[in-house]
Amino acid sequence: MRLQRIKEKVIEFFIRAIVFVIVLFVALIFLFLLKDSIAFFKVYSVSAFLTGKDWLPISDPEKFGMIPLLIGSIYVTLTAALIAIPLGVGTAMYIAEAAPAKMKIFLKSCVEMLASIPSVVLGFIGIVWLGPLIKDSFHLSTGMCGLTGSLLLAFMALPTIISISEDAIRGVPKLYREAAYGLGATKWQMLWRVVLPAASSGIIASIMLGIGRVVGETMVVMMVTGNSPVIPASIAVPLRTLTATIASEMGEAVKGSAHYSSLFAVGLILFSITFVINLVADMFLHRSKR
Repeated sequence: MRLQRIKEKVIEFFIRAIVFVIVLFVALIFLFLLKDSIAFFKVYSVSAFLTGKDWLPISDPEKFGMIPLLIGSIYVTLTAALIAIPLGVGTAMYIAEAAPAKMKIFLKSCVEMLASIPSVVLGFIGIVWLGPLIKDSFHLSTGMCGLTGSLLLAFMALPTIISISEDAIRGVPKLYREAAYGLGATKWQMLWRVVLPAASSGIIASIMLGIGRVVGETMVVMMVTGNSPVIPASIAVPLRTLTATIASEMGEAVKGSAHYSSLFAVGLILFSITFVINLVADMFLHRSKR
């Protein structure tokens, strides 16, 4: 009995140590970004960075306005969310409630396969097939635009939304369904008015995590959105996101220069956005468990 307690204490110690190390890594990443961001803000105004409309790091004088990059990220994120949310939640409802057993196994396997496709492969698909298709379909000057990136990002967010939403829907007690049927509800009414509200916390968490995946994606948006650092007039024109800016310019920036430090400031903003999104998703997940 005493040996069992010692084993439990050792296991508990290791779990606490792992949690501490993870928290420490997150804090160190934040401090790492903050250090170079402070160096940048010593030579460039915070207000000019946050409200500037021009990103011209090699001009004279240099301009580091984040608005074009932020708007580009918002455009592709919102468009991808508008596509992925109804498709993802609808698919999760079908898998959890309506699909036959064999079809359910097949669809869940497909969802897992979608999650394993490398983003660079999707980028190649966007360049070779989806971009030209969008250009011809909408009569655009180029298919390398925000719309192409949004469609691919929606495709990447679907596995997260489907998997977590399906778990949340299946987690609704069977008693709720039986009570709805006992009151004369049809299957659609039971799903829409009973199951979905009961699983709403888990579904919202899945949506937030899917959006977090979209916001943090780099390779796809760098390959297919056109990489134009100007304020986009619509989703159908070339644009640039926060992640693509860091990936495409970090290798060219002179270490120690204002341009180099500005990319860390962009990274700090991106880190803060994704941290808030994941924090909100975690809050909804805990609410769902309760």
